[in-house]
Amino acid sequence: MSTHAQNADFEEIGKFTRLADEWWDKNGAFKSLHDINPLRLNWIEDCVKEHFGTGLGGKKVLDVGCGGGILSHSMAVRGANVLGADLGDANLQAAKIYADKTSMSDVLDFRCVPVEVLAAEQAEQYDVVTCMEMLEHVPDPSAIVQACFDLLKPNGVCILSTLNRNKKSYLFAIVGAEYILRLVDKGTHDWHKFITPAELDTMATHAGFKRADMTGLHYNPLTRHYWLSNRNVDVNYMMAFVKP
Repeated sequence: MSTHAQNADFEEIGKFTRLADEWWDKNGAFKSLHDINPLRLNWIEDCVKEHFGTGLGGKKVLDVGCGGGILSHSMAVRGANVLGADLGDANLQAAKIYADKTSMSDVLDFRCVPVEVLAAEQAEQYDVVTCMEMLEHVPDPSAIVQACFDLLKPNGVCILSTLNRNKKSYLFAIVGAEYILRLVDKGTHDWHKFITPAELDTMATHAGFKRADMTGLHYNPLTRHYWLSNRNVDVNYMMAFVKP
């Protein structure tokens, strides 16, 4: 088995592929991803616009760990030319079917390929690389971050999101989200694999990135309202980086 193939937890991949038929059911297993997608999308576009002066329109974008293509599809709708990469073939089939159904196949494609392999094939080919809620599911997240750096053109933008590791994130992301509110299935996350902002920043700096911005994602279970705030990154957070 290759080193690249080893940087994948196939038990983790299986958790999502078993639910592949539900990716585009906005009230199904991936409801929370559909709910937060507009916030993520707008923050990504704001970061891209801040850096380039223009938004996603016309940009060549790679979405790493794209799953069923929720974010990939929305970035294509904003005018980007998007490739989604994932190791769950059933997820990608769901993504392709939805892209065909919505007539987005001309600007939206998907590949079942390790990102490290893609980096060797397509170094410095992308204006923007996103990797959302994936790093906490792989054995070596630093290798994914390095591949994202390698795939970006010089002056490109990378957006990464993951979960912080502390007592609050255990209470909110494991106990609250999986067992009490049932926002995601039980066993979706392993708290020990969560990544602190300092750890992610170190990985990115080692890869060659410069950090540009950071924000936290928050949820009120009473009002069922999601929002972003850069004052608090205790649980879910996103970081934007630039390749010099």
